[in-house]
Amino acid sequence: MNDSGFVSHCLELLGPLGRTSSRRMFGGHALYIDGLCMALIIQDTLYLKVDDASRPLLEREGSRPFTYDTKKGERHALGYFTAPEAAMESPAEMMPWARRALAAAVGARAKAPARKKSAATAPAKKSTAAQAPAKKAPAGAASGKKTPAKAAAKKAPARQGAARKATRA
Repeated sequence: MNDSGFVSHCLELLGPLGRTSSRRMFGGHALYIDGLCMALIIQDTLYLKVDDASRPLLEREGSRPFTYDTKKGERHALGYFTAPEAAMESPAEMMPWARRALAAAVGARAKAPARKKSAATAPAKKSTAAQAPAKKAPAGAASGKKTPAKAAAKKAPARQGAARKATRA
């Protein structure tokens, strides 16, 4: 089965649990149910998310963990195991395993520390004078001549004072 055909097949198997989607990741695909990553596809192999409760069940079925080698030559395992072969045949066979994988993903998200806000979601910082673009001086400002804006600014406080006196009386 080609790569996109296998991804479509796996999404169909997981479909009864909710809205499914996939995204290319790690040279393979991450599979999501309602926006929560609960499975990986690497080299046409489906790996389901596991927790302490589901890991022994998958091991009894002959499932293998997803592992990878680091640049230092160390082997690391992620919390994903291959789906049982029988479960790959139909959504009905996959449902018990998919539910366990989804529960493991929900549990892992609850245990995960809160992430820092990204630049896109963080509030905008106030710009400093050094960052703000320079304003163009009005014509005549360099020569010391009064511009209409300066004249209005000088008259404005007097007008405000007169208005305040009028409201007090």
